[in-house]
Amino acid sequence: MKAVIQRVSKASVSVDGEVISSIGNGLCVLIGIKKGDEAVDMEYIVRKILNTKLFDGDKGKKWGASVVDKKYEILCISQFTLYHVLKGNKLDFHRAMPAQESEPFYMNFLAELRTKYIPELVKDGKFGAMMEVCIQNSGPVTLEIESPTLLP
Repeated sequence: MKAVIQRVSKASVSVDGEVISSIGNGLCVLIGIKKGDEAVDMEYIVRKILNTKLFDGDKGKKWGASVVDKKYEILCISQFTLYHVLKGNKLDFHRAMPAQESEPFYMNFLAELRTKYIPELVKDGKFGAMMEVCIQNSGPVTLEIESPTLLP
């Protein structure tokens, strides 16, 4: 499982020209789910989203506060293209979990995130829809985090 996390001063997602979710200060998180991802991968990504210190802390300390510390919002967007492979100039998505499996997995991810944080501060897009995501990246700060592959 992979997350591209962007610290934002505002972000929104639209479907068919209509804004369906928006946030102020917080994180815009693009979520990729690969074949073989399990609950342990989800838990790892949730923990990193909530606890990574991406904001100024009290007394202005750089990188001193997490989204939880600040009680900021989170906007999550499912994005299968994070698990692409380039074959020449063509995109191949065989590493991504198929939609019929990844949709319930993604919904469980959102439920886990809401369970571990303040539910009304966790927003999302529309799974499988053509979305327009507008962000105002603050910093800019962008991180890519991937759950570790567990060896048998």
